[in-house]
Amino acid sequence: MSRPPITDSAADHPPEAPAGHPPDTAADRLADTAFTGAARPYAGGDPYADYRTAGEPPSPHWADLADRRLGASVIAANDEFFAHRERLLLPGRAEFHPDRFGPKGKIMDGWETRRRRGESAERPHPADDDHDWALIRLGAPGVVRAVLVDTAHFRGNHPAAVSVEAASVAGTPSPAELRGPGVTWTTLVPRTAVGGHAANRFTVRRERRFTHLRLNQHPDGGVARLRVYGEVAPDPEWLGTLGVFDLVALENGGRVEDASDLFYSPAVHTIGPGRPGRMDDGWETRRRRDRGHDWIRYRLAERARVRAVEIDTAYLVGNSAGWAAVSLRDGPGARWTEILPRTRLQPDTLHRFRLPEPAAGSEARIDIHPDGGIARLRLFGELTPDGASRLAARHRELGG
Repeated sequence: MSRPPITDSAADHPPEAPAGHPPDTAADRLADTAFTGAARPYAGGDPYADYRTAGEPPSPHWADLADRRLGASVIAANDEFFAHRERLLLPGRAEFHPDRFGPKGKIMDGWETRRRRGESAERPHPADDDHDWALIRLGAPGVVRAVLVDTAHFRGNHPAAVSVEAASVAGTPSPAELRGPGVTWTTLVPRTAVGGHAANRFTVRRERRFTHLRLNQHPDGGVARLRVYGEVAPDPEWLGTLGVFDLVALENGGRVEDASDLFYSPAVHTIGPGRPGRMDDGWETRRRRDRGHDWIRYRLAERARVRAVEIDTAYLVGNSAGWAAVSLRDGPGARWTEILPRTRLQPDTLHRFRLPEPAAGSEARIDIHPDGGIARLRLFGELTPDGASRLAARHRELGG
């Protein structure tokens, strides 16, 4: 997830992305990538030594809409005989223990179904349309940009093919309701051959807001992890009901636009839900050996008035930022206005600042001096009338 640092100053920024679209990255321009065929049997040593990846990863600034920490869940599956469905969404990469077996066989870190069979001795093979499925509730509704179906350690027991569908359903529907006739499912990834022990990544080009996914294995097999990368599309009525909320939070539609350094951890962690659980659940840069400083640039949920700022350095003890400043600007190309001057930070501490008066803007920026890291940034306030109007229009455009 790391990349070389970007030299930047308060007045020197990369070109802006068009409104409503993510920044253009190399990952955006990659063709859809999938691996076919089984991997070789495990031969000992590092189990990831022969793991096949899809080249450059998706944008590190996209959210994983299926992140458990956002509230995502695998709410149902037709079969999980060998390995539980809940493991699909676990954070971190899958683990492999070659000597770990249980009453049902090899214990795998993922979701694995039993082997399908045909209807008779004359027809021993499964029918062409036989498949296993899992229903996933996204942690935050949003526009899906890429799907990663990771078959790590499933070498000869991975599915022959996968497909992914999505639906947008209000409220908290049950598995039975989601499988009912009243729900429309949209294909994000058509039935596509995949490979074992590989990161099978697919680009998605559906400008729609979705709340649930259905992952299908054809005809059966195992998947280690599912990642659903995209942009959160919040419910404007819910945000309007809240009134004052965290305007930069991932779950409320905030997002990272760019950052100076991603050496140790993604900048998107700083707008994740809750307080961090350990040091790498924040943003930390490499040690600077020049006279510069590091920064992150964000887009708020929409144009808003900021009333208060929180900067959390939890678990960053000997490596927290020394000082931080926060600025706003009212759209691409506008001048930055400092709302929190350069302020001393303490390690492993939640800092709270009330602004003397609300400050309006649609983009935010935190500058840390000289380097180090922060765990979370919170910007509390309310949408402006024009910001609320644009957010509602975008919601309708996405089919919300």
